[in-house]
Amino acid sequence: MLTVSVKWQKELFPKVEIDTSQPPYLFKCQLYDLTGVPPERQKIMVKGGLLKDDADWAKVGVKEGQKLMMMGTADEVIKAPEKGPVFAEDMPEEEQVVAVGHSAGLVNLGNTCYMNSTIQCLHFAPELKSALIKYLPSVRSNEVDLSTHQLTVATRELFNELDKNVKPVAPMRFLTDAEECWTQLLYTLSLSLKSTSSSEGADAVKRLFGIDLVSRVHCAESGEESTESESVYSLKCHISQEVNHLHEGLKHGLKSELEKASPSLGRSAIYTKDSRINDLPRYLTVQFVRFFWKRETNQKAKILRKVDYPLELDVHDFCSDDLRKRLEVPRRVLRDEEGKKLGLKTSGSSSTSTTKDIKMTDAEEPLNVREESSKSEPEQGTTPEKEQHLTGIYDLVAVLTHKGRSADSGHYVAWVKQENGKWIQFDDDNPIPQREEDIIRLSGGGDWHMAYICMYKARCVSM
Repeated sequence: MLTVSVKWQKELFPKVEIDTSQPPYLFKCQLYDLTGVPPERQKIMVKGGLLKDDADWAKVGVKEGQKLMMMGTADEVIKAPEKGPVFAEDMPEEEQVVAVGHSAGLVNLGNTCYMNSTIQCLHFAPELKSALIKYLPSVRSNEVDLSTHQLTVATRELFNELDKNVKPVAPMRFLTDAEECWTQLLYTLSLSLKSTSSSEGADAVKRLFGIDLVSRVHCAESGEESTESESVYSLKCHISQEVNHLHEGLKHGLKSELEKASPSLGRSAIYTKDSRINDLPRYLTVQFVRFFWKRETNQKAKILRKVDYPLELDVHDFCSDDLRKRLEVPRRVLRDEEGKKLGLKTSGSSSTSTTKDIKMTDAEEPLNVREESSKSEPEQGTTPEKEQHLTGIYDLVAVLTHKGRSADSGHYVAWVKQENGKWIQFDDDNPIPQREEDIIRLSGGGDWHMAYICMYKARCVSM
């Protein structure tokens, strides 16, 4: 038995006994108790190098009273948790929302499932929440009538309640016509938020959901031709025997025939209207035209035909030539970024060349996410922040479905993708987790839930 001293960092451990009948590994275990440095991390300096776990003490040549040097990092001391375990039911409501991973459901007040589904889909957009927070309930602009103001305030308060609660929320102040809920709500909010003094609130709904269309209106009989512009909040997917996919339905929805007076013919004539998207929103809404008026029976009917829709939607084919030019650079940057993630070679355009490409004429500038014109210029000497640019590619984030064969009855449900990537089915006051593969099966063809409205979020790039 030998007695030595061991120096580790700034500490000195005197009178450490070594049992020379046991391997050095046992000695290292003793040092572990003293220093907290695991044996595998210990480097003990002896004659001829480092002390090995299975070395022969007789050959190592350690002498009585010798001072040994040890190096190594100690394990982190595990501290007792400052707070004990907390059960979800004991948490405050706001903390439960974070723990559960989704917001509350909405109580059905009697045939209000369509309204509940609409609210849950629009509640997904954080930018809309931000614009509503800035809307002051106590101040009503002269440009906004009382009913519009009250509906906006009710929406603001309801969004706030959904974010703070896990238990179902009753939308008592929010009753409105269910059939027109989606469009009416967006239209109402656009009027209210446009009137706010905040630059971020100006045209917030238009910036987030508005779609600018440019249309060529042509009369084959007279040869007349004109161009029209309009702004809408959704694209229509028309459903016929030839339509099996959303892409085909959108193509049909952008073409139509109308009858109007022809100045050159002096009578009514048939005109064809061919529309193209000229400006894109942050959130793209697509409505499946499943309900129509059946003249033979003089009643509303529902189209049950199955129409598939994608998780990723590219609207490039539906854009005007001007918009396609503005999308070229962002789409190339997006392809390069996604290629790098997959370990593929880029298209050959370096960051330098991309920067040069961005310096184009006004008509060819990349499409940014409709930033407000009042944004301040960066200070001299600072690096300007990169802007987010739209690419024309969208990811599915919400689906509003209708279940049932009748157009005058049935049930509406919202299926919304959460920030953590998981899908939640909001069946009124009952949120149910769902798998992503189940979402694309809501395409119709029977009595099961079928997509009536799809909401897509833009995939952007920073430039």
